[in-house]
Amino acid sequence: MKLNVNPNRMELSKLKKRLVTAKRGHKLLKDKQDELMRRFIDLVKKNDELRKSVEAELMEAYKDFVLVGAITSPEFLEEAVMFPKEEISLEITKKNIMSVMVPQMEFIRKLKDEDGSIFPYGFSNTSDELDKALTKLFHILPKLLELGEVEKTCNLLTSEIEKTRRRVNALEYMTIPQLEETIKYIRMKLDENERSNLTRLMKVKSMVVEG
Repeated sequence: MKLNVNPNRMELSKLKKRLVTAKRGHKLLKDKQDELMRRFIDLVKKNDELRKSVEAELMEAYKDFVLVGAITSPEFLEEAVMFPKEEISLEITKKNIMSVMVPQMEFIRKLKDEDGSIFPYGFSNTSDELDKALTKLFHILPKLLELGEVEKTCNLLTSEIEKTRRRVNALEYMTIPQLEETIKYIRMKLDENERSNLTRLMKVKSMVVEG
């Protein structure tokens, strides 16, 4: 389907420039789409590995807590962990991936006591399994945060890939074909006009010669 324009040389020149710009834009967007897909696939693989690792470690920590619960009363266990020795805050910044601003998250961890211990209880009345469970959770937290960061990044990249794909398709299947068809139409009309003018000139010349 061609554009509705006047078939003259000025319009032809404008459309040819638009076509060059459209093709350049299509190439840049296609390259962006390909790079976004490459990074997205890498992140999906990373997300899958992280999720499996986190789930396995959480399961191990859960087993330790179940064991602790079997040998310790709920009241004693609640009292033992009631006052945590670690303060955690979350720092969120952003980084640019192919014009997509994605989050970068980091835990700011601070132990309240100078001894550096993460256990909010004494060791005389608690079990070794509780120590193991809390230690595992302590080390899982950064991975959990990284998993959330990767999943959010994947979601943002998915949205950008879809938007870029629509723009690429619009240029490839609508804008560029329309411009090419319109340019072809204008050239055909200009050629017809030139042939008509040439025919008229030849007739006038013939009439002059005969006269």
